[in-house]
Amino acid sequence: MPGEAPKLLYVVNIPRFFLSHRMPLALAARQSGYDVQVATSVQDSDSVGSILDQDLRLHPIPLSQHGMNPLAELRTINALGRLYSGLKPDLIHHISIKPVLYGGIAARLTRQRAIIHAMSGLGYVFVSRELRASLLRQVTRPLFRVVTGCAHNRMVFQNADDRQFFLKHGMISSEKAVLIRGSGVDENVFTARSETLDELPVVLFAGRLLWQKGIGDFVEVARRLRGKARFRVVGYEEATSPLNVSAARLRAWADEGLIEWLGKRDDMPQVYAESNIVCLPSTYGEGVPKVLIEAAACGRACVTTDTPGCREIVRHGENGLAVPPGDIDALVAAIEGLIRDPALRQQMGVKGRQVVLEDFTLRQVIEETLELYQELLDAGGYSWP
Repeated sequence: MPGEAPKLLYVVNIPRFFLSHRMPLALAARQSGYDVQVATSVQDSDSVGSILDQDLRLHPIPLSQHGMNPLAELRTINALGRLYSGLKPDLIHHISIKPVLYGGIAARLTRQRAIIHAMSGLGYVFVSRELRASLLRQVTRPLFRVVTGCAHNRMVFQNADDRQFFLKHGMISSEKAVLIRGSGVDENVFTARSETLDELPVVLFAGRLLWQKGIGDFVEVARRLRGKARFRVVGYEEATSPLNVSAARLRAWADEGLIEWLGKRDDMPQVYAESNIVCLPSTYGEGVPKVLIEAAACGRACVTTDTPGCREIVRHGENGLAVPPGDIDALVAAIEGLIRDPALRQQMGVKGRQVVLEDFTLRQVIEETLELYQELLDAGGYSWP
């Protein structure tokens, strides 16, 4: 109806991810005049409560992040179709693979016009060598062609490698493939602070506790460099994932004296301030790892793998070191070199913050995304009040 704010609907697997990666964008969109609403699963009551605390309307959907039951997956598509038909959003923003595929199918069936499909990395499906992942790839590739086939939609990639992968395999046309680097970081919250130069430097792993995030490699480095640094883990389980590393495993490593496990922390700027090196030896299929952007903004040298997403933020030899994925010897050498060289760490930390300010601020991500919203609404014939 004339005079109404355009309805913007975010569709995301889990509310925790929306809070950590998309809430600032949603609030900026609301400030720009959108009626912002969220569709997500509701198993995590604390995160759901935090979304509702921001006065955002929330639509529960039966979506399992890692589930593979065909009937349950069809129920998800059906639920999204009913939601789209009833709500009639002016713009839909799907976030991560399942919402992109299932929401994309539902959007085509209900003739939605303005759609953004946001890929937050290629993840398990396109990176894992397991048979299950291989079979999923055979199914998902043609589905991506279907969901991106309508006129007024764009797919947002966080790194150039992922964009090129989709183009190479014919899953999207070049004019619909947009690059917006990561989720951004607020440089006024994640500020550079001088290292604490204790006798033993602190090497930090932070993030979801998944094997493909490299936690096993990190612990092996801790074993080999025992006594030369303190190895600290901050993170939380993702119990429904086949890649999950259990809390019991973390406790066993901590009891062995290999790591300090701090669990989930909500004061990450302080966590980085108490660290000297940040290590994420991921082979997961990242978009742009938020932890590496935050660490760089805080002036910390980073050690990661030379893989898509990770190399988008860590430039080898400039603001950190990138080693071949799975190469434990190279990972040990990189971390040991930085343990021994505080001056190099400081130099890399300064460069890292510069990289973030140039390419990865939250302000940049919000501006680029809001411009894309406007473009799609204009192309779809939406008349602003």
